[in-house]
This record gives sequence, structure tokens and C-alpha cells, in this order.
Amino acid sequence: MEVILLERIEKLGQMGDIVKVKPGFARNYLLPQAKALRSNKENLALFESRKVQLEAANLKRKEEAEQISAKMEGLKLVIVRQAAETGQLYGSVTGRDIRDAIREAGYSIERRQVVLDQPLKEIGSFDIRIILHPDVSRMVNVMVARSAEEAERNAKAAAKAAAKAAAEVAVVEEAVAAEA
Repeated sequence: MEVILLERIEKLGQMGDIVKVKPGFARNYLLPQAKALRSNKENLALFESRKVQLEAANLKRKEEAEQISAKMEGLKLVIVRQAAETGQLYGSVTGRDIRDAIREAGYSIERRQVVLDQPLKEIGSFDIRIILHPDVSRMVNVMVARSAEEAERNAKAAAKAAAKAAAEVAVVEEAVAAEA
């Protein structure tokens, strides 16, 4: 089925592109959420007449998303879960859990904006991608721990390790510069 995209869709196309998609994807996702129109002469003329308005609305949403993204800079979330001594969680951390933690931090997002390929099933620090707009995304650090104290200890240890790695890189760069 061919459709006219009304906004940019990742891995599919830009606004105004006529793309061929599977009928189920069009019927169940693109058309109900007003992300596309069926490709025919009437809809193509309708799109051309509304193109300026759609681009203006898209630009406004993108600017808002960039402002939110700037506010989310450096956002670190802590999610406390029960886990075995090996670090394996009793259960998992899903996109819904991450969405709830982001909402508690004061940002309004939907679960579908959290890009999580598979649920998190162990303790640790993970960088999760949040899509605020098709053109704007932000990486958020999620620390999964048994307690808030453990999360703080792990964060301090990670910061210490990062500082040590940065110092080692600086030493190597100085050595390379001295050789040159």
C-alpha cells in the first residue's frame, strides 16, 4: 500500500514522501495516528494545500522538543529493584518503568518514546534513547540498583573510573604529541 507521509518517520521517510508499506502497518499505525494519508490524487492535492501548515506545526513541535532535550541534559535516573547476589534482577525494567521514572523527574513523555530493544534484566548503568521528536532524541542514563545507596556507590565508582580513563588518554595524547 502506498501512503503519503505527513511527518518524518524513522527508517521510513521524510514528510511528503510517497512510500510503499505493508497494509497492516498503514491501517493499524500510520493512518489512525494521522502520520500518513493513502496515496491518491485527492490526498496528494490535499497534502500540497496543507504542506505549509504541516511544516510550520512540525517546526514548532521540533523546537519544543529541542528545549525539552536541553533541559534533560545530564538526566540520570535511579531505578531500585530486587536482585540476586549475581546481579540478576527478579523481574525486569521495562520501557514503562523508565517512563514512570522520567515522569517523576518532571518530564511528560509516553512509553513509546522510550527506545528499549529488550528489557533490562541485570543491575548496572544503561544509556537509554528517548525520542522527543522524529528529529530530536536524547540519551538518558538509567542506573538499576538494589538500593539508592548502592546506586550512589556505583555512580561514584563509575565517575572515578571515567576520570582515570580520561587521565590515561591525556597521558597517551601527550606522549603522541611529544613524538611528533
